[in-house]
Amino acid sequence: MVTGQGWAGDSTPPHPAVPRPQKPSSLVRPYAVTGGRTAPRMKFAMEALVSSMTSEYQDISLLSPEYQAIIQLTRNVRSVAEISALLRQPLGVVRVLIADMASEGLIRVHQPALDAGKPDLNLLERVLSGLRRL
Repeated sequence: MVTGQGWAGDSTPPHPAVPRPQKPSSLVRPYAVTGGRTAPRMKFAMEALVSSMTSEYQDISLLSPEYQAIIQLTRNVRSVAEISALLRQPLGVVRVLIADMASEGLIRVHQPALDAGKPDLNLLERVLSGLRRL
């Protein structure tokens, strides 16, 4: 006897599950975003702060989506590492993009002052404190 779900007493579905068509991936490979470059034009630390040099009213629609996202994020001062995390992009890719944008005058990179290569103890203590809270 056939029921609405197949043969009576049969718990298997009448038709095998048909896989749904996958949406085309919008993933752009990191090397495509940076034009194949892996090293930034200028060196800066991942804790360096970045701020936008563009005004809210400036038209940024002609810039690449990555540049637009970085400009939007840096309307408030953020670190390079934070931008990388928020964009979900590798740190190396974000460093290349930020260096390019800084050379074009779109953003400003504020380097931390290091005393002759010595680590900033205040920064290390804040990092350690944050790790302990996790």
